[in-house]
Amino acid sequence: MGAKSLTATTATTATTAATASTGSTASTGADRRTALVSGVLFLVTEVAAVAGLVLYGPVLDGAGYVLGAGADTRVLLGALCEFVLALAVVGTGAALYPVLRRRNEGAALAYVCGRLLEAAVILVGLVSVLSVVTLRRESAAAPDGDAASLTTAADALVAIHDWTFLFGPDFVLGANTLVLACLMYRSRLVPRPLAVLGLVGGALICASATAVLFGLYEQVSGAGSLAALPVFAWEVGLAVRLLAKGFSGPAQLPNTTERWAASPEAVGGHSLAPR
Repeated sequence: MGAKSLTATTATTATTAATASTGSTASTGADRRTALVSGVLFLVTEVAAVAGLVLYGPVLDGAGYVLGAGADTRVLLGALCEFVLALAVVGTGAALYPVLRRRNEGAALAYVCGRLLEAAVILVGLVSVLSVVTLRRESAAAPDGDAASLTTAADALVAIHDWTFLFGPDFVLGANTLVLACLMYRSRLVPRPLAVLGLVGGALICASATAVLFGLYEQVSGAGSLAALPVFAWEVGLAVRLLAKGFSGPAQLPNTTERWAASPEAVGGHSLAPR
């Protein structure tokens, strides 16, 4: 009976280990696809953000845009880029969640919520810019309108965009970067030097946003651009890493007999051994 029991236990353990190996392989394949999608989305956010800011130039810099001939097509293309940016921002949070959840579910959920908030703030700024375009078209259709009132309304809408540009791509982005980089650092999903760059970039962009908030310098300035470089490098570096090599380390299995079979010491010895 003892021999039979030992044989049965050994067979059960072998079966469980095989199941764990299969599950680990499947999880690794899914993680690789997640890494590819996330890398592409991070690159999209960078391209769309820069393109949107450049295309918005006439409406953001020209105080009399609402009264002039305007460059509506250019501004509308900028709005389209911002909309793509918002979608990609949400996409990065959704794509990374399954992998991050296995390391720290609370932090993973916080990152998803933070990305949703960031996208929402971006969309508010987008709508304010489109509203300036609408005002310009209405003023062209009614040339006898009050020019001073139109200019004041347009300036107010541009100011809304400027504030959302500060809180979305600076404050909220900085907080999201800190959450993700901290999680990546602790779980070693990417090389630690890259995660440290994210921690530095997130902290620096938040500090820079605070300086802009209190009027120390303009957001779009030399100092503001320098402060944004580390977080830009972090996102581009993360995208390249995910596209080229994916996540570091093996897939993490849940606390089950499968995880015990794969690595008993990972769950505290033999307490979860199959019986």
